[in-house]
Amino acid sequence: MANSDLRIAIDCDETAIDLKKVLCDHLKKRGVHITDLDYLGQEKADYPEIGFHLAQEIQKRHYDRGILICGTGLGMAMIANKVEGVFAGTCHDVYSAERLKKSNDAQVLTMGARVIGPELAKMVVDAWLHSEFQGGGSLPKVDKMRELEHASFHRKA
Repeated sequence: MANSDLRIAIDCDETAIDLKKVLCDHLKKRGVHITDLDYLGQEKADYPEIGFHLAQEIQKRHYDRGILICGTGLGMAMIANKVEGVFAGTCHDVYSAERLKKSNDAQVLTMGARVIGPELAKMVVDAWLHSEFQGGGSLPKVDKMRELEHASFHRKA
C-alpha cells in the first residue's frame, strides 16, 4: 500500500499535545492523510481511554495505522495491546520503528513526548510509515502471536 493511501489516526494525552501537532504538520506537508482523533477535545480523558479508543478504530478497520503519544509511550502501548487484533509498540529510534512493522506487523506506533525530541520523532514516524511487513521468518512468529492473543481473549472462565 502506498504511503499516501494509508489511513492514519493520531492521538495523545495532555503531555503530548505539542508533539502531536508537530507530527501532524510534518505528515500533512509530506502528503500523508492523517486524522487527529482529538479524544481529549471531546471529553476529559487519560491515556487509557485515549489509547483504547484509537486501537478500537484500528480494530474496526476505520484506519490502517495509528500513532499514540503520551509521556513515555509505554502506557499507550499497553492499553492499545488490550484490543484484540491490534499490535502496538513503543519506539524512540529509527531501527526499532522499522522492525515494528517489518518484523512484527504492528499497526500502532507509540512514543513518549518526555523521551523523544520532535526531529527524531519525525524520523521515527517516517521510518515506520515507510515500512511494510516482510513476512518470511517473522510470519510464523506473528501468526503465533495472533493465535495466542485470540486464545487469551476467548478463554472460557
